[in-house]
Amino acid sequence: MFARINRALPDLSPSEKQVAEWIVAHPRIAVRATLAYVAEACGTSEPTVIRFCRSIGLQGFRELGIRLAEALSNPTSYLHRDVRPDDTISDAVGKVIDASIKSLIDLKSQLADMPVDAAVDALANARQIAFAGLGASGHVASDACHKFFRLGIPCSTLMDTPMILQFAAIAESDDVLVLLSHTGRWPEFAQAARIASSRGATVIAITNAASDLATAATILFPAQVIEDTSVYTPMSSRLAQLALLDAIHVALALKRGPGASDRLRLSKDVLQLGYSG
Repeated sequence: MFARINRALPDLSPSEKQVAEWIVAHPRIAVRATLAYVAEACGTSEPTVIRFCRSIGLQGFRELGIRLAEALSNPTSYLHRDVRPDDTISDAVGKVIDASIKSLIDLKSQLADMPVDAAVDALANARQIAFAGLGASGHVASDACHKFFRLGIPCSTLMDTPMILQFAAIAESDDVLVLLSHTGRWPEFAQAARIASSRGATVIAITNAASDLATAATILFPAQVIEDTSVYTPMSSRLAQLALLDAIHVALALKRGPGASDRLRLSKDVLQLGYSG
């Protein structure tokens, strides 16, 4: 259900987007709410809420409640959203691989509309880059830092909210803060984005387009919400984050020219030749 809402976002009217954002942020309230309550909470009218329901392929408001309840119900498995307890091992493995492949195909189909050029320009001129994420996204942030610093740009990894907020508070105008959050639900991330932006820094977010973080970011790479991370450990979404950052890394290396290639070569050579001390 949440993936359906996220896919429909670009085609929704501004008032329908208000409904979408409120529902994604308050799904458990929306399940029990009346049509009048949702309209008032979203600052829209009842006909707008009904139009939103139809825009995402539902018959009406009543079906919205049913589909949300299904999405929020206990899953048959806590292992993976596509795997059932009665699946064979080979079927389960195949489903996980298929989901990963699909996430990359979906990512590729969206690349033409993503702000890759704007992100590469900001990163190429950065004094420093900070990659920030929590949980599984924190590991993606660490992986990105490990790759990007070899292009000759000082990089750091921020993996807890105090560090993220403190970096934002002292950021300079030529700093870049890359925030990774599949759902965008962490309020501290949106807060950090607003603080860093107020200081003139560039904030790149890879996150749910309906989140507060997306609104606060300077440059947004919208992520499809295909996994309920309150239940499942992020798998396909993490893979998409890694692939997107790898692509941006290559584009940035091309942007920085021969000097970046030389640094990549030198960083490899020193490991192959050994360190004599």
